[in-house]
Formats: sequence, structure tokens, C-alpha cells
Amino acid sequence: MNSASTSTDSTLKQRRYDEAYMRMAVEWAQLSHCNRKQVGALIVKDRMIIADGFNGTPTGFPNACESDAGVTHWYVLHAEANAITKLAKSNNSAQGATLYITLSPCRDCAKLIYQAGISRVVYKRAYKDADGLKFLEAAGVEIASLELDDKKG
Repeated sequence: MNSASTSTDSTLKQRRYDEAYMRMAVEWAQLSHCNRKQVGALIVKDRMIIADGFNGTPTGFPNACESDAGVTHWYVLHAEANAITKLAKSNNSAQGATLYITLSPCRDCAKLIYQAGISRVVYKRAYKDADGLKFLEAAGVEIASLELDDKKG
């Protein structure tokens, strides 16, 4: 097998894994109690899920993410922040890991992603503000957008 064929096989294999993990992140987003947006995140290293998260309130708070007026409470955690803080409680390291997330990160979460050592971010939909992605790209984090077929998530 020549190196071009091996590279193509590797790329196709990575795409299959990216799609599978993104489908899982989409499922994880369904656990969120937020009405405005449901976002899911997985941190994967060496083909193992080492942390997961979805947007929502901190542990011990009521699960209502929005006020009666539909405004998101300031203390709601983003999915990637939840995954990174969960990872901090474990013995795992995010150094060199990939973050799969259903919505691209905001500026604040982008800083956490970079500081955690995550080297690759795969997202499904773009957040309204692209500054988080711009920051990550400037920091050398690999970024990939991955839209899934409707039948796959």
C-alpha cells in the first residue's frame, strides 16, 4: 500500500470517528434542560471519551436555565466548560485531546479549551460570534466544522 492510499484511509477513518463522536455529542445535548439552546460536548483522547458535558446549571442548582422572561441565567455553564471542569475532577489530561461540540465555542470557553491543552476542536454549528474560533486558530488549535447528514444527527 502506498503512502497516498494510507493517508486517504487514515483520513476516511478519522472522518468516521469524527461523525460518530459528533452524533454522540448531539445525543448528549438532549440531556440539557435549557430551552433556548441545547449543546453537547465530548472530550476524546486516544479514541476514548475522557469527559462529557452539556449546557446547564451548576450541580445543586435548579435545572431552569432561563428566567420566566426567557433570559439565560448568568450562572449557566456552557457544555465545553462543563466537560473541562468534569475532566479537572478526574485523573485524565486534555493535553492533545479533541473536543467535539455541537456549537462552536464562545470567547470565554475558547480560553478554557486552549488552557486545558485541547489541540483539536470539531463543531457542528457556528456560534453567532466567531471570536472564539479565531482565538483558537491563532493559538494553533486545529478547527474543523462537521455538518452531519439529517439521518445521522
